[in-house]
Amino acid sequence: MQKDFDQWNEIKKGLHDRDRVPFYHEREIWWCALGINIGSEQDGSGEESRRPVLILKGLSAKTCLVVPLTTSSRKHSLRPSVGVVGDKEARALLSQLRVVDTKRLISKVGYLKQVTFEFIRKAVKTML
Repeated sequence: MQKDFDQWNEIKKGLHDRDRVPFYHEREIWWCALGINIGSEQDGSGEESRRPVLILKGLSAKTCLVVPLTTSSRKHSLRPSVGVVGDKEARALLSQLRVVDTKRLISKVGYLKQVTFEFIRKAVKTML
């Protein structure tokens, strides 16, 4: 698959120049500009290279720990179900856990149920 790193670099420059830093909370699901990445790292999709992510932990006003989500039905111990996001069944990609700058957060989708969020947090802790 051919990746357009140059186009993503232009988008990333625009994100970097954003003045607005969104206010977020743990347990929220956001559209996030994850971008075009290397090898097996999870990419975003569409024009803005976006993907839904779960805010796992706030690290500061400007950074947070996120888990990308996928609608792939492929079952794996590192892909627990998070239920329906939007109108599609989603899974957390625990192996793709990463820190992002909050300038990458585009728009809030909603909240994950508390019981599901706690399950995801425990699963992450067992990985570390």
